[in-house]
Amino acid sequence: MTEDLAPRELRVLVAVGRERGFSAAAVALGMTQSAVSHSVRGSERKLGAVLFERGRNGATATAAGERALAHARRVLRLLDVMAAEVRGARSGAEPDVLAGPLRIAAFRSAALHLLPRVLGQLTARHPELVPEVRIVREVGRGTAGEVLDGRADLGIATIGTSSPVPPELVGGVLLEEGYALVHPAGHPAPRTLPLVDWTENCTSYTREWWAGQEWLPPATVEAEDDGAVLSMVGTGYGMAVMPELSLVGAPPSVEITDLGPERPTRSVGYVTTPELAASLAVRALIRELRAAAG
Repeated sequence: MTEDLAPRELRVLVAVGRERGFSAAAVALGMTQSAVSHSVRGSERKLGAVLFERGRNGATATAAGERALAHARRVLRLLDVMAAEVRGARSGAEPDVLAGPLRIAAFRSAALHLLPRVLGQLTARHPELVPEVRIVREVGRGTAGEVLDGRADLGIATIGTSSPVPPELVGGVLLEEGYALVHPAGHPAPRTLPLVDWTENCTSYTREWWAGQEWLPPATVEAEDDGAVLSMVGTGYGMAVMPELSLVGAPPSVEITDLGPERPTRSVGYVTTPELAASLAVRALIRELRAAAG
């Protein structure tokens, strides 16, 4: 039977993974390097796997180590949540006081145009909550990966057949956003312009819709993000097909044309762990997200 790891041992593992070295982790934790090394060796013995490759350039997590670090971050976060909720509990009819950090991962347009009003309402109701927002590119593992790895309590994610909610997480759709043609304002023939795109955008298209649009050429330029795309379109460089959240506050130099009832759409939702979904702070955030999306 595997021996249990104590929270102190989990914190050492997380520190070594974060600092990418035993010496730096020791400094961060206020421990000696030998104590950090001893703790990691003990954790490896208990788990029966090598968690870090040691080298001249520091310590790199192995595949087993990456898995251990994700679980360690999530366990330590649950311990923090438990402590915060117990401290915030009140007797009688008084409501629970929500306090402490609330970690959110979001892709750029959601962080810019969805979260501000949500967090404004949330912190007005719960002023002792401290939201921490990280902007994460919605490619590869995206925001869901941040939640799985224990770096975020909740992720704002694109959800669909090509990017379903991972089986280890729970989530729900908040809104459906349609796509529109974006082009320089007043251009007489915008569909003749070069196509500008960005990596996050491409993954959300339905291949069937894209393939059926003979007027859409392959992208001539791939920008870093949707803001760069809008800038290029606004200066007359090309056209783009973009989702609604990316077009909030679009400059007057661009014109937005509806693509009709057959336009592509994408689902924007949230993902979290089953354990954190039951926490008071995450539940409060989900309520505000649903209210804003509704």
